Amino acid sequence: MKELLQQTYGYIFEDKLIEEIVETSLLRDFKEGDILIDFGDSIRKMPLLISGAIKILREDFDEGELLLYFIEKGDTCAMTMACCLGETKSEIRAVAETKGQLIMIPVSKMEEWLGKYRSWRNYVFNSYNNRLKEMLTAIDNLAFMNMDERLLNYLIEKAKVVNSKEIHSTHQEIAYDLHTSRVVVSRLLKALENKGKIRLNRASIVLLK
Repeated sequence: MKELLQQTYGYIFEDKLIEEIVETSLLRDFKEGDILIDFGDSIRKMPLLISGAIKILREDFDEGELLLYFIEKGDTCAMTMACCLGETKSEIRAVAETKGQLIMIPVSKMEEWLGKYRSWRNYVFNSYNNRLKEMLTAIDNLAFMNMDERLLNYLIEKAKVVNSKEIHSTHQEIAYDLHTSRVVVSRLLKALENKGKIRLNRASIVLLK
């Protein structure tokens, strides 16, 4: 675990903090599609993402779920931190977008390190700030963007997360993330293909621009 931490967080955390993380935390593997945190869960540990990507969803009681943001290598989830520190139930679902590994940090250590390590304090505050910006972007997309713009932005973001211009997602999976119907997604994907922005394959979507 120490080597993984140094590779991912060595430029952020002091050596002593890395040692404490190794002593007190657990390493967990996950595979694509795993539900890592669910609505209503009591959260006692905070995740540090070592590898892979996770999507964070917010429950909509009328129509399912809404994609808030992705977290990637070196990130953590601000919503999880808030639940840990506030001792509240989870209001998000975290689903593995790819396989990967994360380190689970006990909430008691989270609080202790806020006062003990400047690097940890900066990391937590920066993570809150970054996730807040991403949630505001998600709100702006819903409020001001047409669905075709939202779809293209989603594909661009997902390509960054999986580190490939070829995206292996079904039209139904995309519709689920964007809070719309499969029929709408299929129609808009075809329109984007006609504009030369994507290429539709039998089992994938390729970004061209």
